[in-house]
Amino acid sequence: MATNDHAGRHTTHTGSLHPAVTTILVGSVVWFALAVWGFSLDGHSDYLLAIVCGFLLVALAVPFALWRQWRRTRRDGGELHYGSFRDWAAGGFDTWQDREKAGSAAAEIILPIAAAAVGMTLFGIVLHIVAAHVGG
Repeated sequence: MATNDHAGRHTTHTGSLHPAVTTILVGSVVWFALAVWGFSLDGHSDYLLAIVCGFLLVALAVPFALWRQWRRTRRDGGELHYGSFRDWAAGGFDTWQDREKAGSAAAEIILPIAAAAVGMTLFGIVLHIVAAHVGG
């Protein structure tokens, strides 16, 4: 974590996500997995939905395993202290090609999976409404 002083203002730059962002990402993936099961109407597609959930499980497990390995092999052995999410979001976030505001980076990281989870939920609701009207 590096700190810079631009025009008398103290800003913090980091390349690490705040734990709140990671928690929101995991929650969005779990929400997406639950929303996918809304398409299980007749039982014929259950195995495909189980495969999708398996892929989502792997998508969560691989980064988690990498994070645990990174944490185990850190040279300083200490824990990262981010402080409040508000302070983290006000600082800078370093990517491989640029530096941007951490709050904007968090929104860009969270938005795709959260939008997919909301969209999948809405599609499932519409499917059940249409199935109820067509079947009844």
